[in-house]
Amino acid sequence: MRALYTTDLSAASEAAIENETSLECLERIGIETIHLVTVVPSNVHAGMPGMDLEGRRQRALDRYQSVMEDAGFAVETHVVRGTPHRRINGIAGAVGADLTIAGSRGKSPLENRVIGSTTRNLARTTVVPLLITRIERETDEPELRREHLFRRMMYATDFSKNAERAFEAFSSLRHAAESTTLVHVESPKDTGVRADETDEPAARLDELAAQLEEWDIETEIDVRQGDPADEIIAAEDEFDATTILLGSRGRSRLRRLLLGSVSESVIARAAGNVYLVPPPRSA
Repeated sequence: MRALYTTDLSAASEAAIENETSLECLERIGIETIHLVTVVPSNVHAGMPGMDLEGRRQRALDRYQSVMEDAGFAVETHVVRGTPHRRINGIAGAVGADLTIAGSRGKSPLENRVIGSTTRNLARTTVVPLLITRIERETDEPELRREHLFRRMMYATDFSKNAERAFEAFSSLRHAAESTTLVHVESPKDTGVRADETDEPAARLDELAAQLEEWDIETEIDVRQGDPADEIIAAEDEFDATTILLGSRGRSRLRRLLLGSVSESVIARAAGNVYLVPPPRSA
């Protein structure tokens, strides 16, 4: 598997890249090759103060490359210019990435609730799964908010086709996950009328749990009522999840460009990491 690892070369990004446990988690889910990418925004010109941005960024990536190669990964670096999320998506497609990894940004308790613009745009437009890693707010020595990325997974599902697609990510995540909580939230819009008992959310979650338990993942289910985003965030806190796995919505070429409101709210508000699975390219 190939991962595209985006970095803005900040202290927070460096902390994430040099976190040995984080790299071990990536190896456990089958990542063998990492493409390190940094984007120089198109509105930053070489004639501006601090010229040779590409050269400085390449030297920084070379340092990161050494860290990752020492951890056993094959590594390629890319310093490109343009609109960050567009260039990142373009490279992900060109190299056949199976996963894009991006960090969230936050400098204060308030701003930590707001996802950075590049990561938000990636979440809205990515055509490959996106892992959003939470970094501690601005400190002298930033650290990943969660050291073990996939130890305690939480899978949120509305039983849609794309939620089913997100569940398929467990085929690789199972090699790193120790426990999982399966969550479904019944919103006030749900009718509550089902033609068959097997349509009950708990029964459907039990079926998924049985598959995970075959992989020796300790699993529990949780059916909630209320606002989906609010309840997913509450469940994350209750179960101390390290990563939330969920799908984004998209049923057409237009909708693929728009992140579902629940997904966007979860990404912005989650305390831990978020693993977002988009619709297939043809959706």
